[in-house]
Amino acid sequence: MTYNPDNTPKKNPLSLQIDVRKFEKASEEEKAQHETMRESTTFFRDGMRKLRKNPLAVMSIIVLLCLVLTIVVVPMFYPYSYEQMITVNGKRDKTAKNLAPFEYSKNEQKAIEEGQNIFPHIFGTDELCRDYFIRVLYGARVSLAVGLFASLIVLVIGLLYGSISGYFGGKVDMVMMRIVDIIYSLPDTLMVILLSVVLTQVLGTSLQGTALAKVGTNMISLFVVFGVLYWVGMARLVRGQILSIKTNEYVLAARAMGAKSGRIIRRHILPNCMSVIFISVALQIPSAIFTESFLSFIGLGVQAPMPSLGSLANAARGGMQSYPYKMVFPAVIICLIVLSFNLLGDGLRDAFDPKLRR
Repeated sequence: MTYNPDNTPKKNPLSLQIDVRKFEKASEEEKAQHETMRESTTFFRDGMRKLRKNPLAVMSIIVLLCLVLTIVVVPMFYPYSYEQMITVNGKRDKTAKNLAPFEYSKNEQKAIEEGQNIFPHIFGTDELCRDYFIRVLYGARVSLAVGLFASLIVLVIGLLYGSISGYFGGKVDMVMMRIVDIIYSLPDTLMVILLSVVLTQVLGTSLQGTALAKVGTNMISLFVVFGVLYWVGMARLVRGQILSIKTNEYVLAARAMGAKSGRIIRRHILPNCMSVIFISVALQIPSAIFTESFLSFIGLGVQAPMPSLGSLANAARGGMQSYPYKMVFPAVIICLIVLSFNLLGDGLRDAFDPKLRR
């Protein structure tokens, strides 16, 4: 027994008793420090905050929004349609052929002198006396819709295929990836031509009178090719992400708790791949638009009189020396769409890719 002259009880260093007197109220300075701390955020919210700080990405979003609003809203009140030939006083105006931007034909000038209101042709007219501005708008609408729809097909098929291959692995992954290697070897342009010929013979008369008749068998074959060939890149990307994520502890914990494979993929694995998926889709859209424009340029796009940016550029190719502006307008729209989506994809990559975060 130790000697204690003060007769005060000694404190056991292993005791869990807490001296309440040591706790004091926080000072104003300490309170201010807690108030200035940044509030908790999610991965998506933090990525959007960084995306808004990227001027090129923000500018590309503004350009795309303005373009989408223009091609959707303007045709609603524009006085001409994409297939309508210019008429004056109810008769076809044959003098309105290949007009320059904001130029009136002879019959239109006479009608203006008589007091009639004639809406100007902003981009001029084509060789069939049709307003070129509305045709460019419809061409941009078709190209943009094809790019978005084709990217959606690629996303759905590639996401499902890559998720199954990467999660189960082993022999399943080996067989599925060999199928991907075979699909990579198929030429896409040749497949579009062959499918277009086959669909024309099989569905030639059955499509008349339907909404698909305006699109034509060429565009249907293009969508089929996107669904058959172009998803392999997305599938490989998703598979690689899942192979690195499925070994984490939270996936093992979900398996131990009895979660099914579909739930693990949907609730635990895919949400951690969304950043890479968003980036890939944003970069896939301009690729699909460029592919559609290229095929329309060589005559494998939408069916006439429905315009496309590629078909408009092909039609303007014959009058490059006399009417060069006809090539400029669709080419500028294609460049704006592709460049905007590429800049947006780069901005999404810088904002959401964890490896690039500082």
